Amino acid sequence: GRRCAGFVPGDGLTRQAIVAQRVRAARGGNLAAEAALLTLGQPLQSSAGYKRDLVERVRASGDPDAYLALAPAMGLAANGDDSLDERIAGTAFTELAWQLAACRLGLDCGPDSELMTRYCANGGICSQDPTQDFSSFVYDAAVPRQGTDTMNEMVNRLMDTTATGAGS
Repeated sequence: GRRCAGFVPGDGLTRQAIVAQRVRAARGGNLAAEAALLTLGQPLQSSAGYKRDLVERVRASGDPDAYLALAPAMGLAANGDDSLDERIAGTAFTELAWQLAACRLGLDCGPDSELMTRYCANGGICSQDPTQDFSSFVYDAAVPRQGTDTMNEMVNRLMDTTATGAGS
């Protein structure tokens, strides 16, 4: 479609070019780009302290794009990572919780959103209801009924940025 109509192989849109552009954006202060680098396995710094700090900065920012960019790094990719809080990292459900939090923070998560398109195009996980938004889709297709309260608690915990900063 129209989204990719401007790119041709000669543009050199490689993984390396994308990482380089994100590094420039992250160094320029773009938190979502910095979070995306962690997801790509190319964080600005490799220390455990940096990762923890980045997660807390994303939580404190309330930036839905940063939450979405960080979500894959907080899912199964974080399993066994002692530097991260296991209550908000390390499972397929924690990745969904970060995505749902991004939706609550204002990310477009409607039926025609980029997030819904990504799940369908990249993962083959498509809603049978063309009017279903991402949150409804997750609770309908991914979270077992008995897990709804747990998922809501995870999302609420992620969004809890009380007076002491982004706490748990």
